[in-house]
Amino acid sequence: MAEEAAAEGTLTVTDSRTGKTYELPIVDGAIRTLDLRQIKTGPGDFGLMGYDPAFQNTASCRSSITFIDGDKGILRYRGYPIEGLAARHSFLEVAQLLLNGELPTTDQHLDWVGEITNHTFIHESIKKFIDGFHHDAHPMGMLVSAVGALSTFYPEAKQIHDPEVRHRQIVRLIAKMPTLAAFAYRHAMGLYYAYPDDELSYAGNFLNMMWRATELKYHPDPVLEHALDVLLILHADHEQNCSTSTMRLVGSSQADPYSAMSAACAALYGPLHGGANEQVLRMLRSIGSVANIPDYIRRVKEGEFRLMGFGHRVYKNFDPRAQLIKRVAEEVFEVTGRSPLLDIALEIEKIALEDDYFVNHKLYPNVDFYSGIIYLAMGIPVEMFPVLFAIGRTPGWLAHWQEGLLDSEQKIGRPRQLYVGPDLRHLGS
Repeated sequence: MAEEAAAEGTLTVTDSRTGKTYELPIVDGAIRTLDLRQIKTGPGDFGLMGYDPAFQNTASCRSSITFIDGDKGILRYRGYPIEGLAARHSFLEVAQLLLNGELPTTDQHLDWVGEITNHTFIHESIKKFIDGFHHDAHPMGMLVSAVGALSTFYPEAKQIHDPEVRHRQIVRLIAKMPTLAAFAYRHAMGLYYAYPDDELSYAGNFLNMMWRATELKYHPDPVLEHALDVLLILHADHEQNCSTSTMRLVGSSQADPYSAMSAACAALYGPLHGGANEQVLRMLRSIGSVANIPDYIRRVKEGEFRLMGFGHRVYKNFDPRAQLIKRVAEEVFEVTGRSPLLDIALEIEKIALEDDYFVNHKLYPNVDFYSGIIYLAMGIPVEMFPVLFAIGRTPGWLAHWQEGLLDSEQKIGRPRQLYVGPDLRHLGS
């Protein structure tokens, strides 16, 4: 972690309750909320706190991993624009960048790929653990449980301050996530487990474990393989979102990375986070046909519905990931063809990009809108959407977990509260 920069200036605060004035240093465009504690009305006063539900304007850490400028539509990993990374590098190269701060050399990447490949298999007892779930268990629920269970297979993971041990767990998690995900899917489908193929790429191996049937050797379609790799890159990190913040918070207690990542997966399981692209498909199915779109758009404008997959809490003008993924979607459609749901989606996109209402409200297609369409075209069921999101987000989660662990300023997470309940009450006799 880089040393803290010198103060850029100060914020002058005058407390109207006491008339006292305070000078709060501004560093990296922020004040430290602990500096507010000196603002008191008297000796018995705890001191002023900040109140920020959902942490909409509170920085919990200083990070060098991902930069986002929502107004300008900028997303960079370690300083590199997402557009260049998605066009020129593989997911595993991007994973190394997120974790180590630099893109790997050829030799470093070959070693990394070898490490990942050697750890793709899971313990047979984990397979039995997955077998224990009911046939209709949600794949994401199985993934949350299986990732947490890995901590019992690798007790050394508790040695979080040993760099070599930390590295092994990082490799294991990135390597085993596609295997756990594919096994969860095949269990839900009642299919035998297709084991990893060490000769395939990271994305190609996942498709192999998902789709291999009776053939001795599965050969993934290169277009679909590339599309999945790009999707994983676009999902690899996105700053302090709900699941990443969860990873950091659980990690702050010095829990092992499997436990922390199980919690991050659970956060991603929520429909407001990892389930967003699933909501897009539900919307498309509820519309039913292209002929019903004008009436649906009218009802959206009247406030009856939200247009799922449009707009973003961070990006205010456009989602840079969506522009990239749209081109990938077109390549995928050439291989898979277009379903009626795809026709509905593309027509909604066309209308929304031209309609003044949506333009003025900054409702543009985001990454969830396109990713759901691509997964649908590839034949991946809706229930697997958040699972694929989790695979992509794994290196980002681990990069933040490690950064937090090595940050001397960090302590165990413990937010404050503003108590608004009753004062002292006495029990009756």
